[in-house]
Amino acid sequence: MKEFHCGSLVPGCDWHTRHEEEAEIIRRAAEHMRQTHGETVIRETMVEAIRSRIEKVRNAA
Repeated sequence: MKEFHCGSLVPGCDWHTRHEEEAEIIRRAAEHMRQTHGETVIRETMVEAIRSRIEKVRNAA
């Protein structure tokens, strides 16, 4: 299981997501950036920033 915390990219944001697939986490995070943070274009640099902050989760229930 992998996890992304938006607060690691946007200070103060508590949103996070978990999934087995990194691609699904990136898809969810990009959608969150559009809806919550008003990003109209998700550039490759944003995708890389998200990807670099995805962490493996230990003992995910």
